[in-house]
Formats: sequence, structure tokens, C-alpha cells
Amino acid sequence: MSTIHVNGFDMYFEDRGAGEPLLLLHGGMGIGADWLHVFPEDPDGYRVIVPDLRGHGRSTNPSGAFTFRQCAQDLLALLDHLGVPSAKAIGMSMGAKTLLHVATARPNVVSAMVLVSATPYFPPSLRTAAAQFTQDALDRLTDAERAALRARHVHGDAQIAGLYEMTRGFATSYDDLAFTPPQLGTISARTLIVHGDRDPLYPVELGVDLYRSIPHSALWVVPYGTHGPVFGPFAGSFRAAALAHLSKTGQE
Repeated sequence: MSTIHVNGFDMYFEDRGAGEPLLLLHGGMGIGADWLHVFPEDPDGYRVIVPDLRGHGRSTNPSGAFTFRQCAQDLLALLDHLGVPSAKAIGMSMGAKTLLHVATARPNVVSAMVLVSATPYFPPSLRTAAAQFTQDALDRLTDAERAALRARHVHGDAQIAGLYEMTRGFATSYDDLAFTPPQLGTISARTLIVHGDRDPLYPVELGVDLYRSIPHSALWVVPYGTHGPVFGPFAGSFRAAALAHLSKTGQE
């Protein structure tokens, strides 16, 4: 467990095991430890690197600003700090969007990746949901809900308010997440796209769009899967499929 100061904030991360580097990137409003619900034990043969992304969990965000593009630069700085020239990666939602930026900015950094509930742009369904993260919604949290957030995001109520503001900002963000097929076509990483067929935020067609645009990609549409279909009853099948994909060689 370590913290480094990079790009104007303190990033908390865990670096465990030995072998091929494997990044695990959590979703929005989440923390790195969420992956313990999917991987209760670290996968064999991997050096597992699990950060709390900017403003989440034990990581700070003094500027208050958040973009996926900046989050990708944060991740690249972490890998540079650790002396890791390339890695495999699994990202969920926010983590998956961050990986899209990494894989297009520096294609050689990610050799293989799994994108869960990713999207090339924000559709109306997400914008509508994000707009609900208002100050009024924050004020209406129950004591139990607020306590649960404080336990995960340890820098106090200001951090939680910042996460609400970040999420609300997605409703009006148009330039940070705007991948075109030609841009996605520059990705060299072998990619598994995992998408729930009942995702209320990102219609399954967006997963298909990614599959059609990213070379060397495979698509797994999870039946009855909602947003982030990797937890609970989905964990076992996801874990097996993700590790099988990452272990492949070549460009099947």
C-alpha cells in the first residue's frame, strides 16, 4: 500500500504479487478495493496494481477538476513511477473509459485489456442520470448512506461533494469522451468488451460500436446484465472469461 504525489494530487495504490503487471481500475464513485468482490485472491502469475483514481477513496483531488483524459495521464505517470513499460488491464465503467484514453494516447502501454461497461461517448440515458447528482440529492442522503460513502472515500464530506459534482458534470461534458471509429482503430491491445444487455446507462449498441471499431477485439454481451455485470452472481463467469482473455497470445 503506497501513495505517490503525481500531477498535483496524492494517488493511493496497492501493488501486490509478482509476474506480468495487471491493472485493475474501478468505476465512478468506486474504489480499488471493489475488485476484491471479483478477485478475492489475486490472479496467479500477475503483479496486481490497483489504484484509487483521482478524487476517489484514499486519493485526493485538490483542483476539484476531473476528466478521463487527465485520469489516463495519472495512470501513465503511476506506471512510469513503478517502472512498468507495459501492462494488461481490466477497467470497469470509469476505469474502462480511462483505458480507452490510455490505449489511444500510448498504444504500446496496454498489451491486452478488458473493458466492462465502456462507451465511446455519453448517451442521453447517462446524461439524464448524471444530472440527478445535485446538491439537493446529496443533502437527502440518509445517515446510513452518508456513513457508507465516508467509509469508502476517507477525506470527508468535501470529497463526497466533489464526487457528486464530478458525476453531475458528465451531463454536460462533450469533448472528454468523444471517441470516433478512426481513433478507436488505433488501439493495438487485444480487447475484450463486456456489456450487460440491460445496462440502463449505456445501451448495448454502444458496446457493439466499440467492438466494430477496435481491432483485435471480442464482444461478450452478458444476458440479464446491468451496468458493471462483474459482481455477485456474475463474478465467477466474468473472472474466468477475463483471465482467459488476458492469458491469450497473438491476435485471435
